[in-house]
Amino acid sequence: MLTEQSVDLFRKNTEDILKEIGKDVIGQKEIVKETLIAIISGGNVLLEGVPGLGKTRLVRTIGRVLDMPFSRIQFTPDLMPADVTGTNIVIKDESGNVSFMFRKGPVFTSILLADEINRATPKTQSALLEAMQEHTVTVAGESYRMEEPFFVLATQNPVEQEGTYPLPEAQTDRFMFKILVPFPSNEDLESIVSLTQKKQDESSEKVIDRERLLEMRDIAREVPVSDTVMKFASSLIGGTHPELSYALPSAKQYLRFGASPRAAQSLISGAKVNALMEGRYNVSVNDLKKLALPVLRHRIALNFEALSEGLSADSVIEKMLAENEQ
Repeated sequence: MLTEQSVDLFRKNTEDILKEIGKDVIGQKEIVKETLIAIISGGNVLLEGVPGLGKTRLVRTIGRVLDMPFSRIQFTPDLMPADVTGTNIVIKDESGNVSFMFRKGPVFTSILLADEINRATPKTQSALLEAMQEHTVTVAGESYRMEEPFFVLATQNPVEQEGTYPLPEAQTDRFMFKILVPFPSNEDLESIVSLTQKKQDESSEKVIDRERLLEMRDIAREVPVSDTVMKFASSLIGGTHPELSYALPSAKQYLRFGASPRAAQSLISGAKVNALMEGRYNVSVNDLKKLALPVLRHRIALNFEALSEGLSADSVIEKMLAENEQ
C-alpha cells in the first residue's frame, strides 16, 4: 500500500542497495541506478560495452546484494538451446522400466546473467524468449513455470565486433532497458586498479531478499500517473513511427520503424520506480525523460539519412523528446 512510511522505506532500501553495490562497482552510478530500476520494475536489462568494463561484476554484485539465486551462462557459438533451458533425460529404475525426467537448465533461477549473449547463434538466443516474457519454459510440449522474481541481465559486445550475432528485434524488444556501459574516467580507472590490487573478493553484503523485492514491485505499481504524463508517454512512443500521421518530425526524417507498445509500458513502469527512489508519490514528465534513452535506443531503427549524417539512436531520441514538448 502506498503510504508515507512505505515510500520512505522504499527510498531507504534503494539507497542502501546502491551504496552496497558501490563497494564493488566503481563509478557507473547512472548505469547501476537504471539497472536497479529495471529489476524492481520486473524488466530485463541489456548491458552493452566492450570487454573488461565490469558488466559481469555488476550483475554478480547485484545477485549478492539482493540475496537471490544466481546463474551465469557464457554464450558461445557452440552453445545449444538445451544448455539454457534444460532437457529430458532417460531414467531407468531397479526393475528396468524406463521413464523421462526433466533436468532443469541454468535458466531456472532468479537472476540470470546471459554473458555475451550476442556470441551465440540466433537459435540459442531465442531459447530465452519465452522465459524473458512469459516466465515459463516449454520443453517437449511441457511448460514449466519459473519462480518469481525472475529477470535476465544480459551483456553484449558492440555488434561491430568480430564473431557476434546481432539480436533480432523480437528479442531486443523484450529487454526493458538497453544500457550503454562507457569506458571509465581516469579517476574511476585509478580507483578500479587500486581496488583490484588490494583485494580480489567482493565486499558487498545482502540488503534485501526476494520477498522484499516483490513488495517493492507491488508498491511501485500503485504510484499514480496523471493524464498529462500518460499523454506525454503515448505521444512520444507513437511519435516514433514514421508511417503515422502524428509522427514526430525527427521520426519521419530519420527512422525506418518505431518502438512497440512495450516501450510505453517500460517507460511508465520505470518512471514509477524512479519517482519512489526520489521520495515522490507521483510520476512527472522528467521521470519519463530520464528513462527515454534506455527504453528507446534498442527499439527504433535509423534510416539511411540518419546513418549518412552520423547520427546515433540517442541523438535522434533527444530530438524527439524536444519536439514532443512543443
